[in-house]
Amino acid sequence: MSEPSPELVDMLVENHRRFRAFLEQRVENAADAEDILQTAFLKGVEKGSAVREHESVVAWFYRLLRNAITDYYRHRGAEARALERAAGFAQEADELVLEVERAICQCMHDLLPTLPEDYAILLRRVDLEDASITEVVAETGWTPNNVRVKLHRARAALRKQLELSCGSCTEHGCLDCTCGPSPHHDD
Repeated sequence: MSEPSPELVDMLVENHRRFRAFLEQRVENAADAEDILQTAFLKGVEKGSAVREHESVVAWFYRLLRNAITDYYRHRGAEARALERAAGFAQEADELVLEVERAICQCMHDLLPTLPEDYAILLRRVDLEDASITEVVAETGWTPNNVRVKLHRARAALRKQLELSCGSCTEHGCLDCTCGPSPHHDD
């Protein structure tokens, strides 16, 4: 890289405010305008030898700025499209989670009544309704430790009932359940 000419540097510094005003009228905010300008200054100093004899430094630099503005909006457009895609993926992921939750072996709902009542209550509140241990303690009057132990035992009892009822599909998390809901299932 050759050393920039002092005339080039002087012209760029002398016109700094004009260049910045030019950018501020064309981009969304002053900070972006300053970032573009600083990047363009670096490029201008590096590529200053590209200025043709008959071309003014100022006109050449404005062309460089216009190209930088085009790149700025091109980048912003790509960024916006990427955010839209990400939002779409997030929505698809949310829909998939709901679908998986609906697809989880419906046999579980049929089997809850076969468990001791306190187990069924705990599983329904904590695992199906997303209640916290603290909420269950407040509702039942049981101690937090008692709730945790009962919940552990309730899950083990439900697992055992699912294995007896559904067989091998429970090995795969009931995501591809083939045993189907029982005739008395109301969902």
